[in-house]
Amino acid sequence: MKILITGANGMLAKAVRNELKDEELVLTDVAELDITNIDAVREFVNKEQPDYIINCAAYTAVDKAEEQVDLARKVNALGPKNLAIVANEEDATLIHISTDYVFGGEKPVEEDYTEMEEKNPDTVYGITKLEGEQAIIDSTFKYYIFRTAWLYGDGNNFVRTMLNLGKEKDELNVVADQHGSPTYAVDLASIIHQAIEKGIPYGIYHTTNLGYTTWYEFTKKIFEIAKIDCKVNPVTSEEFVRPAKRPKNSKLSKEKLLKAGIEVPAYEDALERYLKLELK
Repeated sequence: MKILITGANGMLAKAVRNELKDEELVLTDVAELDITNIDAVREFVNKEQPDYIINCAAYTAVDKAEEQVDLARKVNALGPKNLAIVANEEDATLIHISTDYVFGGEKPVEEDYTEMEEKNPDTVYGITKLEGEQAIIDSTFKYYIFRTAWLYGDGNNFVRTMLNLGKEKDELNVVADQHGSPTYAVDLASIIHQAIEKGIPYGIYHTTNLGYTTWYEFTKKIFEIAKIDCKVNPVTSEEFVRPAKRPKNSKLSKEKLLKAGIEVPAYEDALERYLKLELK
């Protein structure tokens, strides 16, 4: 099985590369393949003839996207569209990573989002990622769109930031009114691998670790496992004004994914495995 991975130097791509190391991998970053150029995509894919294209390339600077709208749209919407068109031409399956930001995040936090609920993004990042999803749906039928959230792994991420701050400071203020599922990149890579192996039905799936928490409770859990003595104070989103609005509700239902036979670990288990490596 031959697999083309875009954005190959990113955090998720590193995990995917390791998870699929026994397969024939073709690794590309922007220097090797500009996914916003359909002629370049067509030439590259036609030459390599992959069975699967895993698109890990994305514009994920949520705040900067509010100003760099054209760049965000090129990477998050045009790029996936080009990959989908060419994947369809070459009979390859496209695997694309999307986000909880396609929802507005205003649903009551007692409820979670299913795959087909109404989308109402209110950030440039969310809008362009939703445009990418729709472009894929319109361009090919052999696709998986995996929506994830609160991703961390081998690279700069929330957990590593909290570890560093917790060692430097006596107390921290952390947002307590945003709800979601922290997701370990290693587990998302495993979900992708399982989907390929099991041949689950094409479509959109929510792919985060199991269980829900807040950034505040998650930080307390990080410090508990890491044995860091730092007081954590709960604050509201309004106390952290940022250019792009953060969803209050990022809770994605995994019912569809679990019914497809995919094994998904709990976020607490994932965090312990990550910290075991991080704190070596």
